[in-house]
Amino acid sequence: MTSSEFPQVAIDQPTHRLIPSRFPPVAAFEDVASADDLADVMELEGWTNDRLVAERAARLPRSEWAYGRPNASVIMASFLHTPPSGLRFSGGALGAWYGALAVETCIAEVAHHLRREMLRSGAERFVTTYRAYTARIDGAYCDIRNRQNERPHLYSRSDYASAQAFGEAIRAEGGDGVLFDSLRHRGGTNLCAYRPSKVQDVTQAGHIELTLRTEGKIVARRLA
Repeated sequence: MTSSEFPQVAIDQPTHRLIPSRFPPVAAFEDVASADDLADVMELEGWTNDRLVAERAARLPRSEWAYGRPNASVIMASFLHTPPSGLRFSGGALGAWYGALAVETCIAEVAHHLRREMLRSGAERFVTTYRAYTARIDGAYCDIRNRQNERPHLYSRSDYASAQAFGEAIRAEGGDGVLFDSLRHRGGTNLCAYRPSKVQDVTQAGHIELTLRTEGKIVARRLA
């Protein structure tokens, strides 16, 4: 299975991403003028004290490092701070920028994972706050939407092995990323971008408070 089997499409609308408010951005990244300066800032901020983060930084070409622009640290964090087991279309060796074409899709995706944590912990109610971001995504993306029946392994709800191998092959070929159906929000579209240089105009769009219960609807409230 190769990416050449699928169309490559541009994303011609704003995209959305939610990040837990407990992880504040590092504003120093915005004033950095060179990759060498950014390496010093990452060390100063303690990012590269983590062995996994240092290894990921080494794997990400310096030409792709985000700095000297608004919310550069938010972009870099998505590539350097990622679960060791990876996410759907990215392995643990290097992260990616995940987002959605609608904020409602982001809420559904986040809520799904929060509910799983609630079930493990035994909590009946959970309230948390996320920072909402919008971004312009440049480049061309492997479009696997509406292919769930044809490519079920890419959409497995429990095993990401095939999807990660597929995505990492695209990254290795120099591809920009993947556009795919949301499994948590009917009709929603997610994206996975492999190149920080393609993530542009990242802008904070306020805060969203999520209230979840083990049973019942998700309550999402925008905060002033």
